[in-house]
Amino acid sequence: MEPGTHETELEKPLDRRHLPHKTGVYIMRDTGGDILYIGKAIDLAKRVAQYFNPNKEDVKNQTLAPLIRRIDYILCESEREALLLERRLINENQPFFNVMWKDGKTYPYLKLSLGEDFPRLFTTRRKTRDEGLYFGPFPKVGPVRGLLRYLWRRRMFPLRPCAFDFSQEKPLDPRKIKACLYYHTRECPAPCAGKITKADYRAIAERAGLFFRGRYKDLKSEFERDMKAASAALDYEKAAQLRDNILALGLMGERVRVRAVEADDVGGHLAATCSVTDLQKALGLAVPPVHIECFDISHFQGHQTVASMTCFIGGRPHRDHYRRFNIRDVAGIDDFKSMHEAVYRRYRRLQAEKARLPDLVLIDGGKGQLGAAAQALGELKVKIPLASLAKRIEEVFLPGRPESIVLPIGSPALTLLQRLRDEAHRFGVTYHRLLRAKNLFEG
Repeated sequence: MEPGTHETELEKPLDRRHLPHKTGVYIMRDTGGDILYIGKAIDLAKRVAQYFNPNKEDVKNQTLAPLIRRIDYILCESEREALLLERRLINENQPFFNVMWKDGKTYPYLKLSLGEDFPRLFTTRRKTRDEGLYFGPFPKVGPVRGLLRYLWRRRMFPLRPCAFDFSQEKPLDPRKIKACLYYHTRECPAPCAGKITKADYRAIAERAGLFFRGRYKDLKSEFERDMKAASAALDYEKAAQLRDNILALGLMGERVRVRAVEADDVGGHLAATCSVTDLQKALGLAVPPVHIECFDISHFQGHQTVASMTCFIGGRPHRDHYRRFNIRDVAGIDDFKSMHEAVYRRYRRLQAEKARLPDLVLIDGGKGQLGAAAQALGELKVKIPLASLAKRIEEVFLPGRPESIVLPIGSPALTLLQRLRDEAHRFGVTYHRLLRAKNLFEG
Protein backbone atom coordinates (compact mmCIF):
# COMPACT_ATOMS: atom_id res chain seq x y z
CA MET A 1 0.00 0.00 0.00
CA GLU A 2 1.44 3.35 -0.96
CA PRO A 3 1.50 5.39 2.24
CA GLY A 4 -1.33 7.80 1.63
CA THR A 5 -4.61 8.11 3.43
CA HIS A 6 -6.95 11.03 3.14
CA GLU A 7 -10.13 12.39 4.52
CA THR A 8 -12.60 14.74 2.90
CA GLU A 9 -15.77 16.38 4.06
CA LEU A 10 -18.60 15.92 1.59
CA GLU A 11 -20.85 18.65 0.36
CA LYS A 12 -24.03 18.06 -1.59
CA PRO A 13 -23.69 17.79 -4.50
CA LEU A 14 -20.46 15.83 -4.19
CA ASP A 15 -17.34 17.87 -4.98
CA ARG A 16 -15.24 15.30 -6.83
CA ARG A 17 -12.18 17.54 -6.77
CA HIS A 18 -11.47 16.35 -3.24
CA LEU A 19 -11.00 12.77 -4.45
CA PRO A 20 -8.04 11.66 -6.60
CA HIS A 21 -8.35 9.60 -9.76
CA LYS A 22 -6.28 6.83 -8.19
CA THR A 23 -6.73 3.26 -7.02
CA GLY A 24 -7.63 2.70 -3.39
CA VAL A 25 -10.20 1.92 -0.71
CA TYR A 26 -12.97 4.32 0.34
CA ILE A 27 -14.58 4.39 3.79
CA MET A 28 -18.00 6.04 4.07
CA ARG A 29 -19.01 7.46 7.46
CA ASP A 30 -22.14 8.99 8.97
CA THR A 31 -22.52 12.17 11.04
CA GLY A 32 -21.06 10.53 14.13
CA GLY A 33 -18.06 9.14 12.25
CA ASP A 34 -19.28 5.54 12.32
CA ILE A 35 -18.38 3.46 9.28
CA LEU A 36 -21.31 2.78 6.97
CA TYR A 37 -19.64 1.11 4.02
CA ILE A 38 -16.16 0.13 2.76
CA GLY A 39 -15.36 -0.44 -0.90
CA LYS A 40 -12.48 -0.47 -3.37
CA ALA A 41 -12.09 1.32 -6.68
CA ILE A 42 -9.64 1.62 -9.56
CA ASP A 43 -10.64 5.30 -9.80
CA LEU A 44 -11.78 6.66 -6.43
CA ALA A 45 -13.26 9.89 -7.77
CA LYS A 46 -15.38 8.17 -10.42
CA ARG A 47 -16.51 5.34 -8.16
CA VAL A 48 -17.60 7.54 -5.26
CA ALA A 49 -19.40 9.92 -7.60
CA GLN A 50 -21.63 7.05 -8.72
CA TYR A 51 -23.24 6.95 -5.27
CA PHE A 52 -24.52 10.49 -5.78
CA ASN A 53 -25.69 10.09 -9.37
CA PRO A 54 -29.41 10.96 -9.46
CA ASN A 55 -29.84 8.97 -12.67
CA LYS A 56 -28.66 5.75 -11.03
CA GLU A 57 -31.64 4.57 -9.03
CA ASP A 58 -30.80 1.44 -7.08
CA VAL A 59 -31.37 0.36 -3.52
CA LYS A 60 -27.79 1.02 -2.43
CA ASN A 61 -27.74 4.60 -3.72
CA GLN A 62 -31.16 5.49 -2.33
CA THR A 63 -30.43 4.01 1.10
CA LEU A 64 -26.76 4.77 1.63
CA ALA A 65 -26.11 8.13 -0.06
CA PRO A 66 -28.34 10.28 2.22
CA LEU A 67 -26.49 9.01 5.30
CA ILE A 68 -22.95 9.77 4.11
CA ARG A 69 -21.30 12.80 5.68
CA ARG A 70 -17.62 11.99 5.28
CA ILE A 71 -15.47 9.79 3.08
CA ASP A 72 -11.97 8.64 3.99
CA TYR A 73 -9.80 7.01 1.38
CA ILE A 74 -6.55 5.05 1.35
CA LEU A 75 -4.38 4.98 -1.76
CA CYS A 76 -3.03 1.63 -2.97
CA GLU A 77 -0.51 0.68 -5.64
CA SER A 78 -2.78 -1.79 -7.44
CA GLU A 79 -6.32 -3.11 -7.62
CA ARG A 80 -5.19 -6.33 -6.00
CA GLU A 81 -3.69 -4.47 -3.06
CA ALA A 82 -6.92 -2.49 -2.69
CA LEU A 83 -8.84 -5.76 -2.68
CA LEU A 84 -6.75 -7.16 0.18
CA LEU A 85 -7.03 -3.96 2.23
CA GLU A 86 -10.79 -3.73 1.61
CA ARG A 87 -11.26 -7.30 2.82
CA ARG A 88 -9.18 -6.70 5.91
CA LEU A 89 -11.02 -3.50 6.87
CA ILE A 90 -14.43 -5.10 6.34
CA ASN A 91 -13.48 -8.05 8.54
CA GLU A 92 -12.19 -5.75 11.27
CA ASN A 93 -15.04 -3.22 11.26
CA GLN A 94 -18.09 -5.18 9.98
CA PRO A 95 -19.83 -2.09 8.52
CA PHE A 96 -23.62 -2.30 8.54
CA PHE A 97 -24.14 -1.92 4.80
CA ASN A 98 -21.35 -4.33 3.88
CA VAL A 99 -22.97 -6.97 6.08
CA MET A 100 -26.49 -6.19 4.82
CA TRP A 101 -25.51 -6.49 1.15
CA LYS A 102 -23.05 -9.33 1.58
CA ASP A 103 -23.61 -11.79 -1.25
CA GLY A 104 -21.03 -14.38 -0.27
CA LYS A 105 -18.77 -13.39 -3.16
CA THR A 106 -15.13 -14.30 -2.72
CA TYR A 107 -12.15 -13.73 -4.97
CA PRO A 108 -10.34 -16.76 -6.39
CA TYR A 109 -6.85 -17.95 -5.58
CA LEU A 110 -4.53 -20.11 -7.63
CA LYS A 111 -3.61 -23.26 -5.70
CA LEU A 112 -0.74 -25.68 -6.20
CA SER A 113 -1.73 -28.76 -4.16
CA LEU A 114 1.70 -29.77 -2.88
CA GLY A 115 0.05 -31.86 -0.17
CA GLU A 116 -0.77 -34.50 -2.78
CA ASP A 117 1.66 -37.07 -4.18
CA PHE A 118 0.89 -35.74 -7.67
CA PRO A 119 -0.01 -32.03 -7.27
CA ARG A 120 -2.50 -30.13 -9.38
CA LEU A 121 -2.72 -26.44 -10.31
CA PHE A 122 -6.24 -24.99 -10.19
CA THR A 123 -8.33 -22.00 -9.07
CA THR A 124 -10.25 -22.06 -5.82
CA ARG A 125 -12.27 -19.60 -3.76
CA ARG A 126 -11.35 -21.27 -0.48
CA LYS A 127 -8.01 -20.78 1.22
CA THR A 128 -7.37 -23.41 3.88
CA ARG A 129 -4.47 -24.26 6.17
CA ASP A 130 -2.88 -27.11 4.27
CA GLU A 131 0.38 -27.92 2.53
CA GLY A 132 -0.68 -26.24 -0.71
CA LEU A 133 0.73 -23.02 -2.14
CA TYR A 134 -1.80 -20.22 -2.73
CA PHE A 135 -1.31 -17.29 -5.08
CA GLY A 136 -3.66 -14.33 -5.19
CA PRO A 137 -6.44 -13.45 -4.67
CA PHE A 138 -7.13 -12.14 -8.17
CA PRO A 139 -9.83 -9.52 -8.87
CA LYS A 140 -9.97 -10.73 -12.49
CA VAL A 141 -9.57 -14.47 -12.73
CA GLY A 142 -10.45 -14.87 -16.43
CA PRO A 143 -7.01 -13.84 -17.74
CA VAL A 144 -5.31 -16.04 -15.13
CA ARG A 145 -7.28 -19.10 -16.21
CA GLY A 146 -6.47 -18.32 -19.84
CA LEU A 147 -2.78 -18.13 -18.99
CA LEU A 148 -2.95 -21.47 -17.21
CA ARG A 149 -4.48 -23.11 -20.29
CA TYR A 150 -1.82 -21.56 -22.50
CA LEU A 151 1.05 -22.70 -20.27
CA TRP A 152 -0.41 -26.17 -20.07
CA ARG A 153 -0.78 -26.47 -23.85
CA ARG A 154 2.82 -25.27 -24.23
CA ARG A 155 3.79 -28.02 -21.76
CA MET A 156 5.67 -25.59 -19.55
CA PHE A 157 4.05 -27.12 -16.47
CA PRO A 158 2.36 -30.32 -17.70
CA LEU A 159 0.60 -31.13 -14.44
CA ARG A 160 -2.43 -33.38 -14.48
CA PRO A 161 -5.67 -31.47 -15.24
CA CYS A 162 -7.96 -34.01 -13.58
CA ALA A 163 -9.35 -33.91 -10.05
CA PHE A 164 -9.08 -37.65 -9.39
CA ASP A 165 -8.08 -38.61 -5.86
CA PHE A 166 -5.15 -41.05 -6.02
CA SER A 167 -1.64 -41.53 -4.64
CA GLN A 168 1.18 -44.06 -4.69
CA GLU A 169 -0.53 -46.03 -1.91
CA LYS A 170 -4.00 -45.60 -3.44
CA PRO A 171 -3.74 -46.12 -7.24
CA LEU A 172 -6.42 -44.92 -9.61
CA ASP A 173 -8.94 -47.37 -11.01
CA PRO A 174 -7.54 -48.59 -14.43
CA ARG A 175 -10.97 -48.10 -15.98
CA LYS A 176 -10.79 -44.38 -15.25
CA ILE A 177 -7.32 -44.22 -16.77
CA LYS A 178 -8.48 -45.86 -19.99
CA ALA A 179 -11.45 -43.48 -20.18
CA CYS A 180 -9.24 -40.37 -19.80
CA LEU A 181 -8.93 -38.34 -23.00
CA TYR A 182 -5.77 -36.55 -21.79
CA TYR A 183 -4.07 -39.92 -21.26
CA HIS A 184 -4.76 -41.06 -24.83
CA THR A 185 -3.74 -37.72 -26.40
CA ARG A 186 -0.58 -37.67 -24.24
CA GLU A 187 -1.33 -34.13 -23.07
CA CYS A 188 -0.93 -35.35 -19.48
CA PRO A 189 2.25 -36.97 -18.10
CA ALA A 190 -0.08 -39.68 -16.70
CA PRO A 191 1.29 -40.23 -13.20
CA CYS A 192 -1.83 -42.33 -12.59
CA ALA A 193 -0.52 -44.89 -15.10
CA GLY A 194 3.07 -44.78 -13.88
CA LYS A 195 4.33 -42.96 -16.98
CA ILE A 196 6.36 -40.57 -14.79
CA THR A 197 8.05 -41.06 -11.44
CA LYS A 198 6.88 -39.24 -8.36
CA ALA A 199 10.23 -37.40 -8.12
CA ASP A 200 10.14 -36.20 -11.74
CA TYR A 201 6.51 -35.12 -11.42
CA ARG A 202 7.33 -33.30 -8.18
CA ALA A 203 10.10 -31.41 -9.97
CA ILE A 204 7.53 -30.09 -12.47
CA ALA A 205 5.27 -28.95 -9.61
CA GLU A 206 8.13 -27.19 -7.82
CA ARG A 207 9.11 -25.42 -11.05
CA ALA A 208 5.54 -24.18 -11.35
CA GLY A 209 5.74 -22.91 -7.77
CA LEU A 210 8.87 -20.89 -8.56
CA PHE A 211 7.17 -19.42 -11.61
CA PHE A 212 4.08 -18.27 -9.74
CA ARG A 213 6.23 -16.80 -7.00
CA GLY A 214 7.31 -14.24 -9.57
CA ARG A 215 10.07 -15.64 -11.77
CA TYR A 216 8.35 -14.95 -15.07
CA LYS A 217 10.19 -11.93 -16.44
CA ASP A 218 11.68 -13.93 -19.32
CA LEU A 219 8.29 -15.36 -20.20
CA LYS A 220 6.76 -11.90 -20.38
CA SER A 221 9.47 -10.79 -22.80
CA GLU A 222 8.80 -13.90 -24.90
CA PHE A 223 5.06 -13.16 -24.94
CA GLU A 224 5.67 -9.57 -26.05
CA ARG A 225 8.00 -10.69 -28.84
CA ASP A 226 5.56 -13.35 -30.06
CA MET A 227 2.64 -10.92 -29.88
CA LYS A 228 4.41 -8.43 -32.15
CA ALA A 229 5.29 -11.21 -34.58
CA ALA A 230 1.69 -12.49 -34.61
CA SER A 231 0.34 -9.00 -35.17
CA ALA A 232 2.78 -8.41 -38.05
CA ALA A 233 1.63 -11.73 -39.57
CA LEU A 234 -2.02 -10.58 -39.21
CA ASP A 235 -2.70 -13.47 -36.82
CA TYR A 236 -4.82 -11.29 -34.56
CA GLU A 237 -6.37 -14.17 -32.65
CA LYS A 238 -2.96 -15.38 -31.48
CA ALA A 239 -1.87 -11.82 -30.76
CA ALA A 240 -4.97 -11.29 -28.61
CA GLN A 241 -4.25 -14.48 -26.67
CA LEU A 242 -0.68 -13.36 -26.02
CA ARG A 243 -1.92 -9.93 -24.98
CA ASP A 244 -4.23 -11.56 -22.43
CA ASN A 245 -1.32 -13.66 -21.17
CA ILE A 246 0.74 -10.51 -20.59
CA LEU A 247 -2.21 -9.01 -18.72
CA ALA A 248 -2.41 -12.11 -16.53
CA LEU A 249 1.30 -11.90 -15.75
CA GLY A 250 0.78 -8.29 -14.77
CA LEU A 251 -1.99 -9.27 -12.37
CA MET A 252 0.27 -11.84 -10.74
CA GLY A 253 3.16 -9.41 -10.58
CA GLU A 254 1.36 -6.55 -8.82
CA ARG A 255 3.18 -5.45 -5.71
CA VAL A 256 1.19 -6.19 -2.59
CA ARG A 257 2.95 -5.17 0.60
CA VAL A 258 0.63 -6.90 3.03
CA ARG A 259 3.15 -6.64 5.86
CA ALA A 260 3.19 -2.84 5.62
CA VAL A 261 -0.61 -2.74 5.70
CA GLU A 262 -0.77 -4.95 8.76
CA ALA A 263 1.85 -2.95 10.61
CA ASP A 264 0.10 0.39 10.18
CA ASP A 265 -2.73 1.72 12.29
CA VAL A 266 -5.30 2.60 9.65
CA GLY A 267 -7.08 4.94 12.04
CA GLY A 268 -3.84 6.78 12.64
CA HIS A 269 -3.28 6.96 8.89
CA LEU A 270 -6.64 8.63 8.40
CA ALA A 271 -6.08 11.20 11.14
CA ALA A 272 -2.52 12.03 10.06
CA THR A 273 -3.04 12.50 6.34
CA CYS A 274 -6.22 14.52 6.16
CA SER A 275 -3.63 17.28 5.67
CA VAL A 276 -3.71 16.62 1.92
CA THR A 277 -7.34 17.72 1.65
CA ASP A 278 -6.77 20.57 4.12
CA LEU A 279 -3.86 21.83 2.00
CA GLN A 280 -5.97 21.68 -1.16
CA LYS A 281 -8.59 23.90 0.46
CA ALA A 282 -6.03 26.28 1.97
CA LEU A 283 -4.23 26.91 -1.34
CA GLY A 284 -7.31 26.68 -3.57
CA LEU A 285 -5.87 23.89 -5.69
CA ALA A 286 -7.97 22.27 -8.41
CA VAL A 287 -6.95 18.72 -7.43
CA PRO A 288 -5.78 17.27 -4.11
CA PRO A 289 -1.98 17.51 -3.82
CA VAL A 290 -1.47 13.79 -3.34
CA HIS A 291 2.00 13.91 -4.95
CA ILE A 292 4.16 16.82 -3.70
CA GLU A 293 7.83 17.49 -4.45
CA CYS A 294 9.86 19.95 -2.36
CA PHE A 295 13.19 21.68 -3.19
CA ASP A 296 15.86 23.11 -0.86
CA ILE A 297 19.33 24.63 -1.49
CA SER A 298 22.38 23.98 0.71
CA HIS A 299 25.94 25.34 0.51
CA PHE A 300 28.96 26.10 2.68
CA GLN A 301 30.04 29.73 2.30
CA GLY A 302 29.14 29.61 -1.37
CA HIS A 303 30.99 26.38 -2.05
CA GLN A 304 29.71 22.91 -2.93
CA THR A 305 26.17 24.12 -3.56
CA VAL A 306 23.67 21.28 -3.74
CA ALA A 307 19.91 21.04 -4.15
CA SER A 308 17.75 18.40 -2.53
CA MET A 309 14.32 17.26 -3.62
CA THR A 310 12.04 15.18 -1.43
CA CYS A 311 8.69 13.70 -2.30
CA PHE A 312 5.56 13.02 -0.27
CA ILE A 313 2.74 10.89 -1.62
CA GLY A 314 -0.48 10.83 0.34
CA GLY A 315 1.02 12.98 3.08
CA ARG A 316 3.94 10.63 3.77
CA PRO A 317 7.55 10.42 2.54
CA HIS A 318 8.09 8.47 -0.68
CA ARG A 319 11.87 8.00 -0.61
CA ASP A 320 12.10 6.25 -3.97
CA HIS A 321 11.52 9.65 -5.58
CA TYR A 322 14.09 11.61 -3.54
CA ARG A 323 16.75 13.31 -5.68
CA ARG A 324 19.97 15.29 -5.12
CA PHE A 325 21.58 17.79 -7.52
CA ASN A 326 25.11 19.11 -7.63
CA ILE A 327 24.66 22.70 -8.83
CA ARG A 328 26.94 23.06 -11.85
CA ASP A 329 26.15 26.37 -13.54
CA VAL A 330 26.11 28.79 -10.58
CA ALA A 331 29.24 30.36 -9.09
CA GLY A 332 29.24 31.70 -5.53
CA ILE A 333 26.16 32.26 -3.40
CA ASP A 334 23.02 32.63 -5.51
CA ASP A 335 20.08 30.68 -4.13
CA PHE A 336 17.77 31.98 -6.83
CA LYS A 337 19.85 30.72 -9.77
CA SER A 338 20.58 27.49 -7.92
CA MET A 339 16.86 26.90 -7.41
CA HIS A 340 16.21 27.68 -11.08
CA GLU A 341 18.81 25.10 -12.16
CA ALA A 342 17.52 22.34 -9.87
CA VAL A 343 13.87 22.81 -10.83
CA TYR A 344 14.71 23.11 -14.52
CA ARG A 345 16.81 19.91 -14.53
CA ARG A 346 14.21 17.93 -12.60
CA TYR A 347 11.23 18.69 -14.83
CA ARG A 348 13.18 18.72 -18.09
CA ARG A 349 14.03 15.10 -17.29
CA LEU A 350 10.43 14.21 -16.40
CA GLN A 351 9.37 15.80 -19.69
CA ALA A 352 11.88 13.71 -21.62
CA GLU A 353 10.77 10.53 -19.85
CA LYS A 354 7.08 11.48 -20.26
CA ALA A 355 6.69 10.75 -16.57
CA ARG A 356 3.79 11.88 -14.46
CA LEU A 357 4.22 15.34 -12.93
CA PRO A 358 3.51 16.09 -9.26
CA ASP A 359 0.32 17.78 -8.08
CA LEU A 360 2.28 20.52 -6.28
CA VAL A 361 5.88 21.78 -6.13
CA LEU A 362 6.94 23.35 -2.83
CA ILE A 363 9.97 25.65 -2.62
CA ASP A 364 11.87 26.35 0.58
CA GLY A 365 12.15 30.14 0.62
CA GLY A 366 10.30 33.33 -0.18
CA LYS A 367 9.25 35.24 -3.28
CA GLY A 368 12.72 35.17 -4.86
CA GLN A 369 13.09 31.40 -4.78
CA LEU A 370 9.48 31.00 -5.88
CA GLY A 371 10.04 33.32 -8.83
CA ALA A 372 13.14 31.40 -9.90
CA ALA A 373 11.22 28.12 -9.83
CA ALA A 374 8.30 29.65 -11.74
CA GLN A 375 10.72 30.94 -14.40
CA ALA A 376 12.23 27.46 -14.82
CA LEU A 377 8.80 25.87 -15.29
CA GLY A 378 7.81 28.64 -17.68
CA GLU A 379 10.87 28.02 -19.85
CA LEU A 380 9.89 24.36 -20.02
CA LYS A 381 6.22 25.24 -20.62
CA VAL A 382 5.30 22.93 -17.76
CA LYS A 383 2.21 23.75 -15.73
CA ILE A 384 2.46 22.59 -12.12
CA PRO A 385 0.99 24.40 -9.09
CA LEU A 386 3.76 26.14 -7.15
CA ALA A 387 4.08 27.39 -3.58
CA SER A 388 6.91 28.45 -1.28
CA LEU A 389 7.21 28.36 2.49
CA ALA A 390 9.26 31.16 4.09
CA LYS A 391 10.79 30.37 7.47
CA ARG A 392 10.45 33.79 9.13
CA ILE A 393 6.78 33.56 10.05
CA GLU A 394 5.99 30.36 8.14
CA GLU A 395 4.08 32.24 5.44
CA VAL A 396 3.10 30.67 2.13
CA PHE A 397 3.62 32.48 -1.19
CA LEU A 398 1.85 31.63 -4.45
CA PRO A 399 2.80 32.85 -7.96
CA GLY A 400 0.91 35.97 -9.02
CA ARG A 401 -0.41 36.65 -5.52
CA PRO A 402 1.19 39.69 -3.82
CA GLU A 403 0.05 38.83 -0.32
CA SER A 404 1.22 35.75 1.52
CA ILE A 405 -1.05 33.16 3.11
CA VAL A 406 -0.58 32.64 6.85
CA LEU A 407 -1.96 29.26 7.84
CA PRO A 408 -3.03 28.60 11.44
CA ILE A 409 -0.25 27.19 13.60
CA GLY A 410 -0.80 23.46 14.03
CA SER A 411 -3.22 23.17 11.13
CA PRO A 412 -2.91 19.96 9.08
CA ALA A 413 -2.02 21.94 5.94
CA LEU A 414 0.82 23.90 7.57
CA THR A 415 2.10 20.80 9.35
CA LEU A 416 2.35 18.97 6.03
CA LEU A 417 4.27 21.85 4.40
CA GLN A 418 6.64 22.07 7.38
CA ARG A 419 7.31 18.33 7.29
CA LEU A 420 8.10 18.55 3.57
CA ARG A 421 10.39 21.57 4.04
CA ASP A 422 12.20 20.07 7.04
CA GLU A 423 12.69 16.73 5.26
CA ALA A 424 14.14 18.47 2.18
CA HIS A 425 16.48 20.47 4.41
CA ARG A 426 17.59 17.35 6.31
CA PHE A 427 18.17 15.44 3.09
CA GLY A 428 20.17 18.29 1.55
CA VAL A 429 22.32 18.95 4.64
CA THR A 430 23.13 15.24 4.95
CA TYR A 431 24.32 15.15 1.35
CA HIS A 432 26.28 18.37 1.76
CA ARG A 433 28.10 17.00 4.80
CA LEU A 434 28.91 13.86 2.85
CA LEU A 435 30.49 15.91 0.05
CA ARG A 436 32.51 18.01 2.50
CA ALA A 437 33.81 14.92 4.26
CA LYS A 438 34.71 13.37 0.92
CA ASN A 439 36.62 16.48 -0.21
CA LEU A 440 38.39 16.71 3.14
CA PHE A 441 39.46 13.08 2.90
CA GLU A 442 40.68 13.50 -0.68
CA GLY A 443 42.52 16.68 0.27
